[in-house]
Amino acid sequence: MTTDEVFIEVFNNLSAYGMSVRRKTLQVIRGLQNNPQILVIPQTHQTFQSGLDLYQNRPDKDYSLTDCISMQTMRQMNINEILTHDKHFTQEGFFILFQNIELH
Repeated sequence: MTTDEVFIEVFNNLSAYGMSVRRKTLQVIRGLQNNPQILVIPQTHQTFQSGLDLYQNRPDKDYSLTDCISMQTMRQMNINEILTHDKHFTQEGFFILFQNIELH
């Protein structure tokens, strides 16, 4: 499971790396969107507001709005494990599946 907002964050983070990276990113995201084994939760006003509520309620954290939307979506779907290196998710009680893996 992923969300449209996560895809937006990926595009935003990679947009400045040139045309070939932009093309490859688009190819990967389109592949994920078309994969029947991956559920992509669409961006809605409700998902935005839910994430915004968490963002507002955690002024002491450096969570991105995308992280807040993801956390709220995961809660609504009773998901407690995530593929990320973002330690913010542990602060909200989620289990990071990559936490013992070092990337080189």
